[in-house]
Amino acid sequence: MRRAARELRLLARDPLLLGLVALIVAALLVFVLYPLVLVLRQSLATPDGLGLDNYRLLAERRLYRNALRNSVGVATLVGALSVVIGYVVAFTLSRTDVPLKRVLHNLTILPIVSPPFSGAISILFLFGFNGLVTRHLLGLRDFSIYGFWGVVASQVFTFAPIAYLSLRGVLAGIDPTLEDAAMNVGASRWQVFRRVVLPLSLPGVASAFLVVFIESMADFGNPLVLAGAAFPMLAPQAYLEITGSFNLPRGAMLAVVLLVPSLTAFAIQRYYIGRRQYVTVTGKPTSSTTKAVSAAGRWLLYAGVLLFALVVVAFYAVILVGATTAVWGFDYTPTLRHFRYVFDVGWDTVKDTVVIAVTSTPVSGLLGMLIAFLVVRRAFPGRRPMEFLSILNFAVPGTVVGIGYILAFNAPPLVLTGTLAILVLNFVFRYVPVGIQNGIAVLRQIDPSIEEAAQNLGADGVTTFRRVTLPLIAPAFFSGLVFAFVRAMTAISAAIFLVSANWNLMTVQILNQVGSGRLGVAAAFSIVLLGIVLVAVGVIGALVGRRAEAAATVRF
Repeated sequence: MRRAARELRLLARDPLLLGLVALIVAALLVFVLYPLVLVLRQSLATPDGLGLDNYRLLAERRLYRNALRNSVGVATLVGALSVVIGYVVAFTLSRTDVPLKRVLHNLTILPIVSPPFSGAISILFLFGFNGLVTRHLLGLRDFSIYGFWGVVASQVFTFAPIAYLSLRGVLAGIDPTLEDAAMNVGASRWQVFRRVVLPLSLPGVASAFLVVFIESMADFGNPLVLAGAAFPMLAPQAYLEITGSFNLPRGAMLAVVLLVPSLTAFAIQRYYIGRRQYVTVTGKPTSSTTKAVSAAGRWLLYAGVLLFALVVVAFYAVILVGATTAVWGFDYTPTLRHFRYVFDVGWDTVKDTVVIAVTSTPVSGLLGMLIAFLVVRRAFPGRRPMEFLSILNFAVPGTVVGIGYILAFNAPPLVLTGTLAILVLNFVFRYVPVGIQNGIAVLRQIDPSIEEAAQNLGADGVTTFRRVTLPLIAPAFFSGLVFAFVRAMTAISAAIFLVSANWNLMTVQILNQVGSGRLGVAAAFSIVLLGIVLVAVGVIGALVGRRAEAAATVRF
């Protein structure tokens, strides 16, 4: 208590900073915790008050049990396959000497900046009832891609790049002189990999698996497109309970059930595996003198990387062709009518999406850096709960967040349904955790005496953050901005509950067009969306990237 009182007194010396802390805590309570509490309460709602009636249905109804089993089974397999693919690509591009590394890296991460169900659309073009491969090349008439394997294929395509990015940093951080030392004492290449590289990278492997597991559990678009009625999954089933059966308590119950494995995986990843990292950066020279992979092994791994890159190219080529042909599967006459539809009928949706992304991105980026600064540089009562609350939404599936926002902001005292504000607030608080984590990582590498010097010269806390800290953490700010913009453009799971006639999103339009069988229009929307994202990432890089480079130069 004494320590808390002392920290509070110190914070009160800077009234502006104290007000800022109070404002952020209040915002986190209202826009993160309050909706989750309402989802939990709604899941307990019965005609007679509160009870466990809805949860008993989980044991009684085969549909719900199958949805839970299917979601966990798909997430487990997708996590394993994504980690294998991500590890092979990361190992090849970071620890072997192969050509076209930059091109292959960019191709591998391309699915991350695309709508999360672009892979599902490509799979329908290739393996659907009128698919190029199944119908036209193999002549199959009764082949169905819907169900378990369709969802797994589309999710692996979508989430393997996330595993790759996670493992790339882990493998690049392992000191190669350790492999030299092992080989110098007689170990074979396979023994070096099995006894040195693999054990050192295991925490990263486990972390990547859990991140992909969480993403797969929370995924909404791919299951809605490819699962089909015979293969229920939790996220779309919760949506259908609310929008199809108009049963909010059961939808909330399924959302809470969806929340349990996601939060469990998040807790394991953050508080157990996150602390089991091995330090191999010693400050000593790290150039390697031996090659840990034989020539044959290197080209075998390279072939695997090329294969995944070819799949990425093929999937996007199919979407481009689908967007510029009359009717996929029947009439391949070149046409631009799908794009004309996007820019005529769908133009308002394009504008809405860009306005929402442009509005939420800077707010999310600045809020992330501000919270990171407070967590790392300031001591005050409730700092750790504030950090936990600010990153909690990373583990919460979008379906849960969407339902929570409906419950929280559809009635007084704060009515936001159908407005721009509810979509912006959803994106800000849902995707700010990545910016916070990036900011914390960078801030812990910066000597706090720089900021102390500014304060000794008379700068208050806010001025110190704006004039000293923010320029130094520009790289983290840049990555937070890019992530927030990409997610605001491509997310759907929470937003599908919040769109209205006044404010709609391109991802929702894509999903609606797929549901209506207008795959050409869906492909055209996807191409336009991908083009906007790539242009925006380039613009953000040009605006913020130079400052990041300048800051890095000053710091080192």
